[in-house]
Amino acid sequence: MTSSLRSERLLLEPYVPADEEDFVALFMDERVSRWMGDGPEPEENHRALFSRIFTHVYEPDAFDVWAVRRDGRMVGHAEIKPSKAVEGHELIYALAYEAWGQGLGTELARRIVAYGFETLDLEQVYATVAEPNTASLAALRKVGFQHVRDITEEDRSTTLLLSCGR
Repeated sequence: MTSSLRSERLLLEPYVPADEEDFVALFMDERVSRWMGDGPEPEENHRALFSRIFTHVYEPDAFDVWAVRRDGRMVGHAEIKPSKAVEGHELIYALAYEAWGQGLGTELARRIVAYGFETLDLEQVYATVAEPNTASLAALRKVGFQHVRDITEEDRSTTLLLSCGR
C-alpha cells in the first residue's frame, strides 16, 4: 500500500476519490500535460486514468502513486513505478503551473528518489524527460540524475533517459 511521505514543503498522500477534480484539472492544463506521455488528452481519458489508480494500482499494490499537496492544496502528481524504457523503476511527476519556479520539482524528485533507495531498496531510479523540458531536466540534475541515452520518439522528438544511482 502506498504510504504518505513528507518533504520540507510537500505532503505526498495516496489519492482519495475527492481528489478527482484536482487531478483532472492538473492534467487538463496544457502547460502541464504537454510534458506528460503523449501530451494533452480529452477529459474522459484523465477521469478513466484517475479511476484506474484505485483499481489497477492501489488494489493490487502495483506501485506507488501520490497526490502532492502543499499547505493542504493539491499541487501535483507523483509516481515511482517499473519503467517501460529500462529494467528498473522510473520517477514520474507533474506540478501545477502555479507551483512552477519555486524549487518544488527538485524537492519532490529528491524525496521520491530517497523513497526508492530507502524503502524500495533500488540501486537506480530512472526518469524520462522531453528534451525541451529544461526546467525538469535542471531539477533532476540537481538531484543527481545523469544522462544515459536519447530515445527518438515516433514523432521524431527526443526524450532523454536519465538515471540517479544510490
